Amino acid sequence: MRSFLFVPGDSVRKFESARKTAADALILDLEDSIAPDQKVAARRITRDMLDAHNPEQKIYIRVNALDTGLILGDLAAVMPGRPDGIVLPKCAGAADVNHLALYLDAFEAASGIEHGATRIVVVATETARAVLKLLDFEGASPRLWGMMWGAEDLAASLGASRNRTAGRFHRPFLLARDLCLISAAAAGVVAIDTIATDIDDLAALREEAIAARHDGFLSKAVIHPKHVDVVNAAFMPTAEEIAWSEKVIRAFDDNPESGVVKLEGKMLDKPHLRAALKVLAQAKRDV
Repeated sequence: MRSFLFVPGDSVRKFESARKTAADALILDLEDSIAPDQKVAARRITRDMLDAHNPEQKIYIRVNALDTGLILGDLAAVMPGRPDGIVLPKCAGAADVNHLALYLDAFEAASGIEHGATRIVVVATETARAVLKLLDFEGASPRLWGMMWGAEDLAASLGASRNRTAGRFHRPFLLARDLCLISAAAAGVVAIDTIATDIDDLAALREEAIAARHDGFLSKAVIHPKHVDVVNAAFMPTAEEIAWSEKVIRAFDDNPESGVVKLEGKMLDKPHLRAALKVLAQAKRDV
């Protein structure tokens, strides 16, 4: 999946707009976008959205954090609607993932859902403690599918007055980004890039998304429908990348006994072959 579009869990209007986009997945939000006195009402509205969603889009629910006392009510409301996954905010390592996984075991059984069908995506950099736990996902439940980084809550946790200047993230936030990417790769799950907060600067969004893909992120979160097409395009390999990858694969196919080949004056080894195969897999992937 290339794009995850956030939708407030209490806004039918925004949901109707989101479901018409080419977003690979929607994240119906019960956390930050919902006022405290609207939490219960938002659960009911989100449940109705689950019933009405576009079957071509995956649906994830961002629940409230484990320490809020709200997560069980969130899950009780939405799990009968069979979401594709749950997004866990303020996650600090494998213990939090496994805590949620136990809840999902029970709710799947109660709702007649196949065991293990509900994925978990964590937002893994929202507090200073969470950043320090990014190397602590070994032994996490196999439900863990993706790890997303975020800079807005982290700024508050660090006491930072801002997290970026002129569109460029400051160093503590780049550290969190890079550690999330590395941790996701080590865990064998999908790394998801954070949102772009400037809704109207589509050129900057495109640059940010392309940079994220080049670094190894496989997807990006977005907060506005007009970001979806830009991100989807940025997370697909270019024609030039596909053509080069095909040449690399052919070169190794023509020399099956060799671990190193020469192509257009460059020496290539097996990591280049693996990278080429990854590019072609991305070009052909579906949601």
